[in-house]
Amino acid sequence: MPVDLPGLTDLTGDVVVVTGASSGIGQAAAEIFAAAGAHVVVLGRRAERVDSVVEGIRTAGGRADGFPVDQAERGAVDAVFSQIIADVGRPTIVVANAGISGGMSYRDGGELDGYTDAEWDEVLATNLTGTFETVRAAARVLEPGGRILVTSSTAGMRTDPMVSYGYVTTKAAILNFVRQVALELAPRGIRVNALAPGPIKGTRIGDGRTELSPAAEAGWAETVPLGRMGTMPEIQGPMLFLVSPASSFVTGATLPVDGGALALSHTGF
Repeated sequence: MPVDLPGLTDLTGDVVVVTGASSGIGQAAAEIFAAAGAHVVVLGRRAERVDSVVEGIRTAGGRADGFPVDQAERGAVDAVFSQIIADVGRPTIVVANAGISGGMSYRDGGELDGYTDAEWDEVLATNLTGTFETVRAAARVLEPGGRILVTSSTAGMRTDPMVSYGYVTTKAAILNFVRQVALELAPRGIRVNALAPGPIKGTRIGDGRTELSPAAEAGWAETVPLGRMGTMPEIQGPMLFLVSPASSFVTGATLPVDGGALALSHTGF
C-alpha cells in the first residue's frame, strides 16, 4: 500500500490556534505549523510580540492572525475563540502551550517555606486553570478529526529540583488531565496528546530568561544523556507529528523530547 510521505505532515486547510505563541516553544510551533500549510492563530499576552510573530510568519509566506489574550483570566479564552471563529474560521487544531515558570527552584531561593501564596496562585492560574479553560474551549468547537496538543514537561513526569514547586505540580497534573480528556473525546474522533519537553534553549523556564548563562546551560546539560540542551528546531518536529496525519492513531499519549533525560535512574552516568 503506497504511503504519501509528504502528506503525513501536511496541515493545508487546518486552522491551528496556539496559546503562548508570542515566544519560545509556542512561537516555534506556530512557525512550523504555518510552514506545513496551516492558517495559524497566534495567541499571547503581549500584543506587540503577537504582532511580531504574525508578521514573521506572513513574511515567510505563511498565513497567520493574532489576538492578545491572557489565558489566566477567567473567560478570556472562550471570548477569543468566538472572535477566531468569526474572523478566521473554526479551529481544527488547538495547542494549549501557554505556561510560566512560577518562581525559582528550591536550590535557587524557592524553598517550600518561602514559596509564596501569590507565586503558587499565579502559576496554577496560568499553567493549570488556563490550560483547562483552553482545552475546554477547544472541545466545544472542534469537530471530528480535530486535534488538541498540550505542552507539559518532563518536570511533570519526575521530580525536578531545577524548577519551582508550582511548575512541577501543574505540569504533572496536566498529564493526567490530558489522558482523561482523550478518553472523553475519542468517540468524537478528536485526538488529545501531550508534549513533554526537557531542557530546551530559548524558553523562559529554569531561570526565567531566554538566554542562559554558560554555567546554567552546563548545569542543564549535565542532566541530559546526549550531553546538551535541546534547540527549538528539535521541538518543532515532535509537535508537528502530534498534530498531523502522521499521528492519526495516537491519542492520550505523552511524548518526551528530552535527549534521554527521563531514562536516567541516577544523577550521573
